[in-house]
Amino acid sequence: MTEPTGYYEDNTTLAQYLEFHFGESWHGEANFPKELADAAMEALDGRQTCRALDIGCAVGRTTLELARHFDHVDGVDFSQTFINKCREVIRDGAARYARPEEGELVSYQERSLEALGLSDAARRVAFHQGDACELGDVYRDYDLVLAGNLIDRLYKPSLFLETIHERINDLGLLVIASPYTWLEEYTPKQEWLGGFLKDGEPYSTLDGLKDRLSPRFRLLTEPRSLPFVIRETRNKFQHSFSELTIWEKMPA
Repeated sequence: MTEPTGYYEDNTTLAQYLEFHFGESWHGEANFPKELADAAMEALDGRQTCRALDIGCAVGRTTLELARHFDHVDGVDFSQTFINKCREVIRDGAARYARPEEGELVSYQERSLEALGLSDAARRVAFHQGDACELGDVYRDYDLVLAGNLIDRLYKPSLFLETIHERINDLGLLVIASPYTWLEEYTPKQEWLGGFLKDGEPYSTLDGLKDRLSPRFRLLTEPRSLPFVIRETRNKFQHSFSELTIWEKMPA
């Protein structure tokens, strides 16, 4: 399926995401892609760490952070532009980008993987373009699947949720983080997981996650919010919160 606006193929968006993943911390908030990986590793709590899948990997920081601990991590994103950049970062050992400042003004940034302590991890990752709702059969046997800020940008999130168990080992984890910002330009309203009235009562995205995942997963911990800041320009920032839920796949 093609993105309705081409938003994630735009060079300005690419630069903003590179800053989000590899750049400075803004307004006192920690690096979200790294925090997400750290939360997943804490939840694994001694479970097997052979293979992980970072689905909706964007420009790859979480994939790399997971590879500090896993034997192999696949990063998959729908955007070919993002995946090309991921591969370039691995090849060059650095993220290089023109950060938007004001109007047509930019500043040129470079962040080395060595400085971030990720040079060794880079040897254990692979990046692929793919559709989260129609992943190929090769994506399976994972101890962890992580979907960061993804589900509210899928055209059929229920399909993703109702089939993802096929790709996770028994007692493996599914980690989902999302601000639940449902928009019809990405997800038809009839496909929203929550954020509407059902039988006259408020029905949240968490309710939708529980209904779709409970046949094969159990919610491991109480949901919690992770803050994140996306820098658009020198004077404009998006400050948001993503709800983190961690699910353990129950044995068949």
